[in-house]
Amino acid sequence: MAARGQGLEQEFDFFVVVDFEATCVKDGRIFPQEIIEFPAVLVDGATGRIESAFRRYVRPKHHPVLTEFCRELTGIRQEDVDGGVELGDALWLHDSWLKAATAGAGNKRGVRLAVVTWGDWDCQTILEFECRFKGIEKPSYFDRWINLRVPFQAALGGGGRVNLQEAVRAAGLDWEGRLHCGLDDALNTARLLAEIMRRGVKITITGSLAPPPPIQQKQQPGASPCGGSPALAPPPIQQQPPRTGPCSGTFALVPAPAPIQQKQQPPQPHIISPCGGSSACFSYCEVATRGAMEPGPMRSGCANWTPAMGPYFLWSN
Repeated sequence: MAARGQGLEQEFDFFVVVDFEATCVKDGRIFPQEIIEFPAVLVDGATGRIESAFRRYVRPKHHPVLTEFCRELTGIRQEDVDGGVELGDALWLHDSWLKAATAGAGNKRGVRLAVVTWGDWDCQTILEFECRFKGIEKPSYFDRWINLRVPFQAALGGGGRVNLQEAVRAAGLDWEGRLHCGLDDALNTARLLAEIMRRGVKITITGSLAPPPPIQQKQQPGASPCGGSPALAPPPIQQQPPRTGPCSGTFALVPAPAPIQQKQQPPQPHIISPCGGSSACFSYCEVATRGAMEPGPMRSGCANWTPAMGPYFLWSN
């Protein structure tokens, strides 16, 4: 798409294509999984032209040493992540880059942009999980995204779950770069996006995260149960105002976890003695027992036993 007017006019000024790489192990899962490469490619929504690219390596906190499998799969070296930044810093650096790359664009309503991924994993799973797990705030534009699989199927049809490399080739494009390098994957996804736009497909939001429910403050009763003065209810929880990122994206604060409620012990049952309140009262039955009491001679059936009745029961081993 070399000029405006080709293909279908899109509702977004820019598309931000991301493809995160994360810690991994062979034939298994790692917990918590952490982002180690944060790439993004900015695509003009009218021309399909790649305007700018961004990449930061991210230093994992819980599994700082990459597995051999992870290094071979992604091409990321140990020294890359050792010299990387924390995920929160990567998010702010990305937002600053996005502001600079889109400066002067848009209109009075501001710049309309949408995040594009291949699949839902990047925004719905890994970024959302890690931000919540570590208490990191992220720009709100990551809460909605376009899974390019959907418009790809609309443009080229076909069934099955094709991977990104197969989709690029199905669109008549050559794969460029290394597979599972985050930046190369994002660049190829951006090229595929432009081809789908050229074929006249409307690119719209396909996935989103539901906002967290508001914290409800439980109301305390107005009077004490003993008829005293009314009990004072605790002050309501003050919600902190959202922080605004440099790209006019609201950074939604992750709500703090609810306080741990102390589990109350159930009231102890009131035990009524079958001997009218005598503390030395036991029952006996002429049945076989293990590790408790065994019946002696002279008694049968079931009744109550007291010391005055004699040693009719013996402890068994």
